[in-house]
Formats: sequence, structure tokens, C-alpha cells
Amino acid sequence: MSDTARPAQTPRRRSLIESLEIDTRLLGMIAAFALICIAFDMMTGGRFLSPRNIFNLSIQTVSVAIMATGMVFVIVTRHIDLSVGALLATCSAVMAMMQQAWLPNLMGLELGHWAIAPLAILTGLIAGTLIGAAQGWLVGYLTIPAFIVTLGGLLVWRNVAWYLTGGQTIGPLDENFQLFGGINGTLGASWSWILGAIAAAAAVWIVFSARRKKISHEFPVKPLWAEGVLAGLFVVLILGFVAILNAYEVPMGRLRRIFEARGETVPEGFSMGYGLPISVLLLILVAIAMTVIARKTRLGRYIFATGGNPDSAELSGINTRFLTVKVFAIMGFLCALSAVVASARLTNHANDIGTLDELRVIAAAVIGGTALSGGLGTIYGAVLGALIMQSLQSGMAMIGVDAPFQNIVVGAVLVEAVLLDIAYRVPSVRPKALLFHLIVLPILILMFFGVLYFAVSAVVAVILGVFFKRKGVL
Repeated sequence: MSDTARPAQTPRRRSLIESLEIDTRLLGMIAAFALICIAFDMMTGGRFLSPRNIFNLSIQTVSVAIMATGMVFVIVTRHIDLSVGALLATCSAVMAMMQQAWLPNLMGLELGHWAIAPLAILTGLIAGTLIGAAQGWLVGYLTIPAFIVTLGGLLVWRNVAWYLTGGQTIGPLDENFQLFGGINGTLGASWSWILGAIAAAAAVWIVFSARRKKISHEFPVKPLWAEGVLAGLFVVLILGFVAILNAYEVPMGRLRRIFEARGETVPEGFSMGYGLPISVLLLILVAIAMTVIARKTRLGRYIFATGGNPDSAELSGINTRFLTVKVFAIMGFLCALSAVVASARLTNHANDIGTLDELRVIAAAVIGGTALSGGLGTIYGAVLGALIMQSLQSGMAMIGVDAPFQNIVVGAVLVEAVLLDIAYRVPSVRPKALLFHLIVLPILILMFFGVLYFAVSAVVAVILGVFFKRKGVL
């Protein structure tokens, strides 16, 4: 036996990403989003990343993103909701009829009355919540598969919306109601900067208060410089987003009408930025509320526990049937909230509102990292997934891609997201996924898109190969 002592192994130096403890899947989504933005900006001659398009992109994302936050809870509990687009249409029809027919006829309230918008929104939210709860009751207590219940709901509520309006477009909607749609309702530059500064300060406080809490409980913490970098990134992102929205200036014609309504004239050289849309602020509040529910409440713990193992959750005392009702009720409420945003943005209710939104919402949640097998998902991931989906559609529209082909791409992206999710969680699938990306996917992209996209997909395939190699699969 040798007395020679083995040299002590020096600890491996942590990389920047490891020091920041950033979720690698989140980092991958951010990288994909950045690639999409850069590619479309190059193809559109700089129009894609212009303040105007970023403003429009943000308000177009809101409706799907709000519903995607609720879809996270539904999928985490091992269910699915295919009725969200149709339920949005029904809630939109209810709110439109409240403004144009029911309130004027029953209460004598005409458009412009202060009570029109609140009453219409309240009615729509109640309707959406009750419909969602009813579907949850069918799933939870009658044990009908959610796929069947919501597939039936897709057909039922889409046509209920048609009968409520007689198949007609209902509009215009109340001006106060339209404020929730985006361009007709913004905070302006000054209030946007104030809220941005408050949000940036709150982000810094959250980062360092979480650090203090970990230290007080003797939990491991990131290096102080890593916390500072993370807080700095949040500040730059928040204030940068506000600056871009403020850079989109109100057109001179609209500016003149605003000043004429005050009995004034536009000063020489005066300009005014739109600032943060009310609909985007609403999305931020919803995302924060849903994150708090998911991470800080008993309901959130029950949702993820049930998704992880339904049998164990029920044996531990969780009423999984009533929990299902709650989850679908939340989904219905968020569908109604999305209906407010979608119809307000259009300034009317149209029969095709919400069409195919169920596909976009599910795709956003899955792209954002929600596992279809249940038990895993994040709210911020779903919002980012919705932004990626809307960026794809907006970019394709700007370069002249027709709507049918846009839907083909959305469907392909959904399948790709599920494949990557399975490959991430199941090591045995990774070689097959890599083979698919190295051979099948580039060929398909070459057939449909051309040499440039083939090159991009080949680069992505190589990156995946390196990733799987580092994981020890290859």
C-alpha cells in the first residue's frame, strides 16, 4: 500500500452562466428569440426592430400571452384546453352585445357613459369564469377527458358567439373600452418612465432581498458580482423597453386632433411618444399575479404537486377534482380578459376573433418549457413563448409570407418544441432527435425556404450536436 497522498483536485471554475444560475432552457429561448429578430430585421431592411413594429408586436402578443399563462396551469395538471379561442369569442360577443344592445335597451345607457365599459367587462369576466368552471367540473367530477370536453367546447362556444351576434360584426365599441386595446390606450412617455423606474428599482430590490433571505437561512448564494450583473440586466431590459416604446411618436395628424380637442395648437417642433400600452401593462400584472400564485400560494403548490403525481397528491389530501375546477375557472377568466384586449384592439367584435388561438396558446406554453406530461412549467416561459410565436408571424407577414404558410410554420414550430422538450428530459431520445435535426429538418427547410434557412438550420443542428456531446449522449 503506497503512502503517497493523492493530490487534491482543484475545484472546477464555474462559467458565467453557471455563476448566474440562469436556466439553460430560458437562455435557449432568449437566443432563439434574438436570432428571429435579427434575421427578420435583416430581411426587412431594419423595419422589424423599429420602435413602431416593436410597439405593434407588443400589443399583438398580449391576448395570446395572457391565455398562455393560464394554459401553463392546465397543462401542468396533465390536462389540455382546446376551447380557449372559442371561449374568447363568446366572451367578446357578450361584451360587445352588452355595449351595443343589452345595456342601451335594458338600462338606457348609451356609448360614452362611464358605466358601459366596467359593466361589459365585469359581465364578460363572470361569463368566462363560469364557463371555464363548468368545463372543469365535467373534467374533474365526471372524469370526462379534458381533450373531449374542450374539443366539444371549441365547437359549442364558437357557435354560441355566432348566435349571440346573429353572425354580424358588432361595433364600434365604447371608447373607454377601446383603451385596453393598445394604440388607443397608452400611458404616455412621462408615466411610462415613472413606471419603468419603479419596475427597475423593484427588480433590483427583489434580487438582493432574495439574496439576504438565502443568507439568513444559510442557503448557498451566487457571488455578489453575479447578483449585480443579474440586477443590471433587469434594469437595462426594463428601461430599454420603455425607451423603445417612447421612441414611437404619435403621428402629427393624431397629435393635431388631440390638441384641437383641448382648443390648442401643436407647438412648433413638438413631438410625443406613445409610451407603454395599457394592454401590455395588463399583461405584466397578470404575469406577476400568476407567478405569485404558482410560487407563493397553496393553490400553486397543489397544482404542481398534482401534475407531478396525481395519485400521490390525492392520497396526501389534495382535492384534485375541485382543483381541476379551479384551474379551468382561472383559464376561463383569462380567456375573458384576453377577449377584452383582442376586441378592444380591433374596436369591434368580429366572428373570426380568436380563431386558431388555441393552437397559438398551447404552442406558446410548450415553447416556453411547459411539459405536456405535466408537473413542469413557468409563467415567464409562456409569455416568452407567446412573444416568439408572434414575432414569427409578424416577421413572416412583413416579408410577404401568406397566412396559410404562416400556420404551417406555427405547426412545425409546435412539433419542434415538443421534440426538444422530450429530448431534454429523456436521454434515450436525444440521438434520434439529433439525427432528425442533422438530416431530416435541414432537407425540409431547404425544400420550403431556400439556402439561407438551410444554412441556419444546419448551424442549429451543429449546436445541438455539441450540446448533446457535452451531456455525454454522443
